[in-house]
Amino acid sequence: MPEFLRLVPPKEALARWLRAFPAEPTVGRELVPTTEALDRVLAEPITAPQPLPSFARANVDGYAVRAEDTYGASASLPAYLKLKGEVPMGEVAVGNVDRGQAYLVHTGGMVPQGADAVVMLEDTQAVRQHEVEIHRPAAPGQNVIAAGEDVVPGERILEAGIRLRPQEIGGLLALGITRVSVYERPKVSILSTGDEVVPAETDPSPGQVRDINSHTLAALVRRAGGDPLLGGILPDHFETLEKAVRAAHASSHIVVVTAGSSASARDMTARVLSLLGEPGVLIHGLSIKPGKPTILGVAGRVPLVGLPGNPVSALVIAGLTIVPAIARVGGAKAAVPAGRVRARLTGNVPSEAGRDDYIPVRLEASPEGWLAEPVFGKSNLIFTLVRADGMVHIPPDVTGLAAGESVDVEPF
Repeated sequence: MPEFLRLVPPKEALARWLRAFPAEPTVGRELVPTTEALDRVLAEPITAPQPLPSFARANVDGYAVRAEDTYGASASLPAYLKLKGEVPMGEVAVGNVDRGQAYLVHTGGMVPQGADAVVMLEDTQAVRQHEVEIHRPAAPGQNVIAAGEDVVPGERILEAGIRLRPQEIGGLLALGITRVSVYERPKVSILSTGDEVVPAETDPSPGQVRDINSHTLAALVRRAGGDPLLGGILPDHFETLEKAVRAAHASSHIVVVTAGSSASARDMTARVLSLLGEPGVLIHGLSIKPGKPTILGVAGRVPLVGLPGNPVSALVIAGLTIVPAIARVGGAKAAVPAGRVRARLTGNVPSEAGRDDYIPVRLEASPEGWLAEPVFGKSNLIFTLVRADGMVHIPPDVTGLAAGESVDVEPF
């Protein structure tokens, strides 16, 4: 009977194991269509090739005006402006708004030269064929999205190592970037061992069990951004296991062996993994339940994982080890935790009573916990969401949140 495992706390074990990884990603790069890059890890930083938007746009249906022509306007004492025409959607505004003039514009349409504000249609009234009443004053910039307000040319919009979400896909396409360089998905070899293990589609005899670990682990690998390579079911035979593990080591970025990791005379996983190269097996045993007989190692540039055969133990430990390993070798930066995050607001957030508001926030770790920094921007600026990590919901009976309040953040 071999000497039993020396147990290591999970956090300490994971930190020691990750420190033994290569400093740079070990996967290659490939160029893919932006439309097919969801959840891929960006391999190169991207700068904006042009402003976004590329022209001043109306944020509401209304009249493009010079703000100073509306000062003091009210329903009882309206300002009267000469209506010069309409800017059709999708067309260039050919006119120029001079003093005392206005153009009818539509949400998303171009704002003519000379105008610096748009008065909402609800705050106006057409009184004659070429004249419009303004019932509320407008401030410069009101209801207008300026050219370059979302991003300016040359601005670093995305960093290498981020996992592309739907908002990044939209932002890239808005800038005309139709192909991106991403890291290849890490190849993760999964080998299942045990004389008693049979394929999942087999009707097991007494004493046999179906192989479910290969498939649950493969699903976890896919969700984490990896490419699972199923190496089949191996018998409890040293030379057979060694040959299969060496082949997996040569052809993949991460090697995972299930079962064969407990302190038993027939468990050979640690011995086989130790033969693959330096630094070898680093951890054999975690102070955790389930999953105590876990093996962690590195051979050359390839992380090695030996998982218990118990399906619950295997999946729990895989989530703690294989998922961060895929991120590290695949070039992904640390991600925001999945699921709802409790955080403290760093700034005031206004809200109107009677409506549900959803405010984008950027999450930042601090010694006291997560901080949520509000990301303010107009609803049709896609990079407002690119710059955010999640949303905070403000219910209709709340008129804003104050800096320092604790909030629930739903990550994207």
